[in-house]
Amino acid sequence: MKKIIELKNITKAFDGEPVLQGINLDIYDNEFITLLGPSGCGKTTLLRLIGGFETPDEGDVVFLGQRINDVPPYKRNVNTVFQKYALFPHLNVFENVAFPLREKKVPKEEIEAKVTEMLSLVALKGFEHRSVTRLSGGQQQRVAIARALVAHPQVLLLDEPLGALDLKLRKDMQVELKKIQKQTGITFVFVTHDQEEALSMSDTVVVMSEGKIHQIGTPIDIYNEPQNAFVADFIGESNILDGIMLEDYKVSFSGQTFQCLDKDFGKNVPVDVVVRPEDVDIVPLERGQLTGVVTSVTFMGVHYEIIVDVGGFKWMIQTTDFVDVDEHIGIELEPDAIHIMKKSEYSDLYGDYSSFSNELDELSEVSEEEDE
Repeated sequence: MKKIIELKNITKAFDGEPVLQGINLDIYDNEFITLLGPSGCGKTTLLRLIGGFETPDEGDVVFLGQRINDVPPYKRNVNTVFQKYALFPHLNVFENVAFPLREKKVPKEEIEAKVTEMLSLVALKGFEHRSVTRLSGGQQQRVAIARALVAHPQVLLLDEPLGALDLKLRKDMQVELKKIQKQTGITFVFVTHDQEEALSMSDTVVVMSEGKIHQIGTPIDIYNEPQNAFVADFIGESNILDGIMLEDYKVSFSGQTFQCLDKDFGKNVPVDVVVRPEDVDIVPLERGQLTGVVTSVTFMGVHYEIIVDVGGFKWMIQTTDFVDVDEHIGIELEPDAIHIMKKSEYSDLYGDYSSFSNELDELSEVSEEEDE
């Protein structure tokens, strides 16, 4: 695949506070790449650097081999769709989409053809003369996307464009955006803090925190093989335990020894062990590699979310089997359910689900004491 954008050793600070620290990232032709992370992690600043709305303090933004640090936004073959769609309320749907082409003095016949093509692409054919103020949020977003795509940029930047939509519409638009990206072949750089959104739409996910990139990979790699405790916790639910890698394919945690699929960590090395809640099997007590007592059960529609106290560590288990609070259960783990990570600065910060069972009760007790 052809490399379109290279970010080389990018740093950026605002008022002396570092926002981006040593960012290196390659973006490829026809790729749907998502910058994923919590609020304040630097993902929108990174998007704005690509778009030309900010300039790096250090490092280079390279577009098709050319350094473009000081090239203004309008001279870059890049368009942006913001969360606030910035449509022109006095123009109808057709004229909103046509606006960039009219600015470039494109011939009338070409404008007609391109706008019609774009409106068909975003499923708004027949809405040409509709006022944008009479459109739903999802329809307004489609107009914004059509306007951004009509001049066929090489890269489309999308800054949390689904944030203002309700849940069902968000899911519909996730499918639509992915389809549009594949049909146009344009590189999409998408910013979100929503893990499900990133996993369901992207070819590549870039996980960020505190101005740094923690992991770059496919959605499957990011989910199944997180590189540190932050990534494991941020991408879905995770039980993260202290363990000892005894040798290749053998790890000890929670007082027991387990077979796993990982190797090359050395012998008797402290590690973080990740077990996803959906990979835990509930079995009769006598069959359990581990045993525990159920402290809470929440019905989630498709499955139950169960918190289990195993020797003082609160596990989350997602299962379609019902068990009751205070029930003693066995836990069984297949080797492919166990993922090993090196210790990091995020070790011991995540992984226990005590807050799902006791924390709210303790807060309630404190509140009651204060009232008395």
